Amino acid sequence: MYSKVAITSFLLRAVYAQQIGTNQAESHPPLTWQTCTAPGECTTIDGSVTLDANWRWTHGIGSNSETNCYNGNTWDATLCPNNVECAINCAVDGAEYEASYGVTSNGDSLRLDFVTVNPSTNIENVGSRLYLMADDTHYETFNLLNKEFTFDVDVSNLPCGLNGALYLTAMPADGGVSEYTNDVAGAQYGVGYCDSQCPRDIKFIAGQANVEGWVPDTNNANTGVGGNGSCCAEMDIWEANSISSAYTAHPCNTATLTVCDGNACGGEDSTSRYIGTCDPDGCDFNSYRQGDTTFYGPGMTVDTNSVFTVVTQFITSDGTDTGTISEIRRYYVQNGNIIPNSQSTIPGISGNSLTEEFCLANKDIFNSTDSFDQHDGFAGMTAAMQDGMVLVLSLWDDYAVDMLWLDSDYPTTAPPSELGVARGTCPTTSGVPATVEADSPNAYVIYSNIKVGALNSTFTGGGSSSSSSAATSTATKASSTSTKAPTTTTSSAVSTATGTIGEWGQCGGVYWTGGTVCTSPYVCVVSNPYYSQCLAA
Repeated sequence: MYSKVAITSFLLRAVYAQQIGTNQAESHPPLTWQTCTAPGECTTIDGSVTLDANWRWTHGIGSNSETNCYNGNTWDATLCPNNVECAINCAVDGAEYEASYGVTSNGDSLRLDFVTVNPSTNIENVGSRLYLMADDTHYETFNLLNKEFTFDVDVSNLPCGLNGALYLTAMPADGGVSEYTNDVAGAQYGVGYCDSQCPRDIKFIAGQANVEGWVPDTNNANTGVGGNGSCCAEMDIWEANSISSAYTAHPCNTATLTVCDGNACGGEDSTSRYIGTCDPDGCDFNSYRQGDTTFYGPGMTVDTNSVFTVVTQFITSDGTDTGTISEIRRYYVQNGNIIPNSQSTIPGISGNSLTEEFCLANKDIFNSTDSFDQHDGFAGMTAAMQDGMVLVLSLWDDYAVDMLWLDSDYPTTAPPSELGVARGTCPTTSGVPATVEADSPNAYVIYSNIKVGALNSTFTGGGSSSSSSAATSTATKASSTSTKAPTTTTSSAVSTATGTIGEWGQCGGVYWTGGTVCTSPYVCVVSNPYYSQCLAA
């Protein structure tokens, strides 16, 4: 099935694609971000964001330019009799970002409002998904091997059931324009989305509409499920509300966009969640799920009442930009304090970062399907990074399982006392979209101060605070010039290792109880209060 779909797409690529509408001018909201090579040595990039095509007005062209191709959660039978003709007959249009979608930017800050009612049309919009642009027609792409990604976030106004998600997917940088020649909309209009769930609610995939086999959802007046899905690797750097957070790696057999067909897509809309070519579950770290119930939340160690900085480091096995990911590490910075990620306290699962050992133990102890390693694990994520991944900034509610997988007890059929079930303090009755939309329409998330650079180049701070504190600002520069990382240690993890330490290995830091002497000719260099490593003198 995989090969047949790929061949079909190739044969059609020079003929079919969705069009560009002209009823609303498209103007991408500006958003600056920075690249850093060393502490205090950062360059500002003048970027912008674009709205995903699924949110945009989809209408006919020519004499049908005022006719909806997609209305509510159904397709127009005349304009869209099949996938090919629908793509020829229909266009996606420009967006009124603030008035219609509640999207506003200011310098390096992007705010996404949850529910927005356009004052002119009285049409309501819920949530949004946007992509960082390199220019007007291309998404910015990132290869974070041996690098770190840092941003500030305000989740104080995200209650149970909402997810302010910042993540990467291996979608095409031009939205598919170069592969599907007449796919003129492309990245400029937010086309080309894919992720590890192989979503089947995408309206246009690989230059065609997703009309054939479309079934409108019964619990959402705006969405449905089509015959095709859009698959690619996904790195969830941040999925969170004010109660719970998680970061998760989702590899695929093929890192880049691949079209799947119906039940073979896997995920929630198939008879088997794990039948597809991507890892729908991923390897994740949720502090609450890992046993530390006082680490993240209002008034906790990471106090979600205030803005804080999130740092994610992608450590490679050889400490180079071409190595294979061996660890994905997390820090927070709040009120000037560096806060290492919480340690897992679950018996049999140790560490505070994503490593092969952690992922295997997590699947074993939580009695979960190991779809992570089945789809190439860290090697698969490395391949996705090498291809370049697109930054997604979003806010959404969950019509499938009410976001319980993030912030409550899930699955609800299992007792909360079962290891891995409890993920946050939200009740299992929370998160129902109709209720969240009615009760919390003014919810929002703010992402700001995005920085990408060498390890330890994008943040700074002092020792960790043992109790929560209200942050009025977040630190954004590094206190170390170290740019390489260990291959087998976990940041701030307690170790009983002894003896001399080889190049790149950890040799000191708060909580470190292992060896502190480096093998010659290397010396122990302090990167930050929680981490020192052996580097060339």
